Amino acid sequence: MAHHQIQVAALLLAACGSGDRASVPPLQILPMPPTVTHVESAIGTEAQATPDKPLPEAIARIQRDALHSSHAFEFVRSLTDDSGPRLTGSDGDKRAVAWALRTMKSLGLANVRTEKVMAPHWVRGVELADIVAPVAHQLKVTALGRSVATPAAGVTAEVIEVDSLEELKKLDHKLARGKIIFANMATKRTKDGHGYGEAVGMRWVWPSIAAKAGARALVLRSCGTDHDRLPHTGATSTEKPQIPAGALSVPDAEMLHRLLAERKVVTMHLTLTPKTLPDVETANVMGEIRGSEKPDEVVLIGAHLDSWDLGTGAIDDGAGVGIALETVRLIGLGAPPRRSVRVVLFGNEESGGAGGKAYARNIGAAGADRHVAAIEADLGGDRAFELQHLAGPEASAKLVPLAAYLLPLGVAMSQQAAGGGADLGPLRALGVPMIDVGQDGTHYFDIHHTANDTIDKIDASAIAQASAAFATVVYTIANLEGDLGRVPDAKRKSRW
Repeated sequence: MAHHQIQVAALLLAACGSGDRASVPPLQILPMPPTVTHVESAIGTEAQATPDKPLPEAIARIQRDALHSSHAFEFVRSLTDDSGPRLTGSDGDKRAVAWALRTMKSLGLANVRTEKVMAPHWVRGVELADIVAPVAHQLKVTALGRSVATPAAGVTAEVIEVDSLEELKKLDHKLARGKIIFANMATKRTKDGHGYGEAVGMRWVWPSIAAKAGARALVLRSCGTDHDRLPHTGATSTEKPQIPAGALSVPDAEMLHRLLAERKVVTMHLTLTPKTLPDVETANVMGEIRGSEKPDEVVLIGAHLDSWDLGTGAIDDGAGVGIALETVRLIGLGAPPRRSVRVVLFGNEESGGAGGKAYARNIGAAGADRHVAAIEADLGGDRAFELQHLAGPEASAKLVPLAAYLLPLGVAMSQQAAGGGADLGPLRALGVPMIDVGQDGTHYFDIHHTANDTIDKIDASAIAQASAAFATVVYTIANLEGDLGRVPDAKRKSRW
């Protein structure tokens, strides 16, 4: 074990906060990767690289250190074991903020601090769903985040199925009045996660549209690609009017569909008793590696610290937290880059996005102009496979060397424009260039937002490769001669 690995392992032990070293497993060192032979191109130049030259030493060192250690995994393990579920306003959320402060300080980051975030405070209650006719079946259901409650005794009503937003909008209000609407739309399994992007928009609006049609409640097929009897939660709109809304596990949704397809009259009893409490204070947590030449210019690497409450938030977004912290750890082992690298762990991404909004509001337009790029890790812990960007017209040429640096990791430059994550939407609106390091999301939505989101779903070698890619991207951009321009006005609107 190299000296710096011993040192960081000790720091990780200290960051756990309790002082109980026996609670922390020994640091796993992954096999040394093959020697990388690749491009040599001065960082910041626009020369075409060739794949038969070695990487610049700083990049080669970052990739070797990342691939040869399990620090990213250990960050996730420590966060999830020591904090637990991290729903905004919960004790776990408070523990996570304290954990992030300790961990960033232990890594030697500068300007470690919290930023106050006032956020919605929603808590889960009783969750029961049963088909009572024509045959009794107990269903697995979970309330959608920010949903309102049924009466304590629940509601019993006939079920009507719709399979698209268009069908729901056209539904005869006389037919819908007093019923439970079943929204049945499957989530497509895709490598880049766009299948979930299509489904999540429906989850957001379906309950409010069903409410306007006079429905008593809404249940939907979970926005997930699995076939486990574990429902997927997730936020829904608070647009008025509101009705109770829950997600059924995929097998239960498919059974309900079969019963209705046989033209049977299906009656359901649904009990959901969540509560919305007064807004609560949480925090963004941030720290920096100060730039050597342009310290006031910032490359931001972010993830969200909060999670839903069904699991322990290991893939969503403990993995992103691990990648972000590993990125600054790797960069901090060498000479500082020209620009500052700022890591931000956002609060309240899951149930309102208040952390991302607060950060953008607090830096304002002037601060946004000093952000050269923003990158978010929020697609689990699997391997990176592509790079996308959304910036000024000269950005593609400036990123030619970066494309070559990523080849040893199996990461290719994509022609698709970056979208930026949910927490970065407010920065995109201010023109900050967006960089997406695309990770393999093929199986991410099997687990996402379920009770199955636990640390055993993280593969140490996969998250190490993703961390190597993120760190390569962040370090390279922080060292560019010029910047990446600004996001054009016409492309500043985020889908988030």
